[in-house]
Amino acid sequence: MHDAGIPVTAQALAEAAGAAMFARDTASKGLGMELVEIRPGYARMTMQVRADMLNGHLSCHGGFIFALADSAFAFACNSHNVVTVGAGCTIDYLAPGRQDDMLTAEAVERALAGKTGIYDVNVTNQEGRLIATFRGKSHRIGGEVAPLQS
Repeated sequence: MHDAGIPVTAQALAEAAGAAMFARDTASKGLGMELVEIRPGYARMTMQVRADMLNGHLSCHGGFIFALADSAFAFACNSHNVVTVGAGCTIDYLAPGRQDDMLTAEAVERALAGKTGIYDVNVTNQEGRLIATFRGKSHRIGGEVAPLQS
């Protein structure tokens, strides 16, 4: 609830949490990531592969692909406005990212019970080619991501 006892929708909570987190997220912003969409249990982020992100094979370094997937995971699992951290994850690289590719990470909540959640993230390029798959396990530590007025 907030102002005048009007209930806050799950979508409004997701948007408030996303905006608050992104405002503080210098790491994601520094890599050029953008939060394109957020809903309860869902986030979509993009990042363009820059020349300084290339490895010795002239493909996107896996650490940058991981960072994009991990950021989308973080926004999805915090979209319920409960402070949530990563407890573990795995990633599988399926195809290379190339310079100037626009990568998109789409994180989807698969399960949420008590303090634990499971999220799947697919990273694709601008042609829809699957670049990587990531699975993250979250742990709720409590508190609000975006404090709401009461």
